[in-house]
Amino acid sequence: MEFPVKTANPVKIETACLVIPVFKDGELTPAAAKLDDASERLIGQLIERGDFNAKLGNVQLVPFAPGLCADRLLLVGFGERDKCNEGAFCKAVDAAFASLGQLTVDEVSVALTDVPVEDRDAGWKAHKIAESALRASYRFTDFKKESGPAPSLKTVSILLSEGEDQNAASEGARQGAAVGQGINLARQLGNLPGNVCTPRYLASEAERLASESDGALTTEILDEAALEELGAHSLLSVGHGSDEPSRLIVMRYQGAEDENESPHVLVGKGITFDTGGISLKPGAGMDEMKFDMCGAASVFGAVASILAIKPKINLVAIVAAAENMPSGRATKPGDIIKTLKGLSVEVLNTDAEGRLVLCDALTYAERFEPASVVDIATLTGAAIIALGHHATGLMSNDDDLALDLLDAGETAWDRAWHLPLWDEYQEQLDSNFADLANIGGRPAGTITAGCFLSRFATDFPWAHLDVAGTAWNSGSAKGATGRPVGLLTRYLLDREAEVVNTDQD
Repeated sequence: MEFPVKTANPVKIETACLVIPVFKDGELTPAAAKLDDASERLIGQLIERGDFNAKLGNVQLVPFAPGLCADRLLLVGFGERDKCNEGAFCKAVDAAFASLGQLTVDEVSVALTDVPVEDRDAGWKAHKIAESALRASYRFTDFKKESGPAPSLKTVSILLSEGEDQNAASEGARQGAAVGQGINLARQLGNLPGNVCTPRYLASEAERLASESDGALTTEILDEAALEELGAHSLLSVGHGSDEPSRLIVMRYQGAEDENESPHVLVGKGITFDTGGISLKPGAGMDEMKFDMCGAASVFGAVASILAIKPKINLVAIVAAAENMPSGRATKPGDIIKTLKGLSVEVLNTDAEGRLVLCDALTYAERFEPASVVDIATLTGAAIIALGHHATGLMSNDDDLALDLLDAGETAWDRAWHLPLWDEYQEQLDSNFADLANIGGRPAGTITAGCFLSRFATDFPWAHLDVAGTAWNSGSAKGATGRPVGLLTRYLLDREAEVVNTDQD
């Protein structure tokens, strides 16, 4: 999909459909006002007669546009003007592209950058437009005999008003398209069934990204023999009950001008199916445990976004991939395992397996002498109880890193919420038989999971993102969301900007 940016009079734009914002107060944006004048107050009359309710997210297609060069108009409700923040803008844009996806047109033009959003410029708005368009184009039809017609939209022209920065908007659209593609990759991996998306499949996906990167990405795959030699017994213990072999997948992007610049590291939980192991989960809803690798999927999505944007940073992406199954070989409750860091862990619940693969991956990250490490995991159901499905849980051993991630989430509108990692919570992981237990009881389950991981992140700035509530939707809209690809990509781009600003100073 292409996203040309144009500074032009919207009245003279020849397009199959022109997307126009409308507020409940009836006051039109500059672009909409020009269109209203040229069409003998078509928009104004629709509002005055009550034929269009500008409630946030409402849309209405006007099939004829007299006096205009556009074939159609799509009116998009932005609600109350004084409440038009980032969330309202994104909701309205998403509604617009959901509606456009029902049309059999290959190009449209959108006049949305003059919608006022405090502290957000045309570049930010163009980013969200491009990202939304690509997200709306995604379909998972791999296993359907009749998949239906493919989305026809190929070009979305972003119209600017006079005085808006075309360079900023073009760059915003470029980055938004990259993030949209990364989100869709993460959704695709998450939606694949567990009999297809195995640890070996994820390894092949990393190799595919590398082969298509023109040398920008390199990949190393550690198989079970290599993990055994390494001493990653915690990761290996999770896959003992499965016929599917575990993998540690390492992807490296060298974009910084100084190849020795400390990299930022992303670590993803890749449990490609989670039965709970011997601590077997209930059958209801277990099909959704194919989504237990969505942390890994978001790492793949962020890598794809970075490969498209090509920022001047160094990045290492690590995916700890395993399948958690019950069998005669499976790890049992009460077993004690040795981690790559040398700490022993008493496994009190085999369904708390994500932290067992991540702890070895975090230890492995030490060798890269990272500037920061962020792990992403569908780690605890307790995160859903605490935060629902809106915010990702965030814990960190570094307040500056936590603030950077929170800021990135606000900009990307892929938000997180900071939870504490106080020493008092660490006591819940005490074990009579090992250095620590893999669960800390029912109270503060999300936090004690973060406390467990913190024991393996002592040598670098580290943050943990628990995406159990945000990585996928259930019910009629069941499917992977692609979160937090937007947050992760924004965080990495902000680190590039930080380096540039420091060099200029």
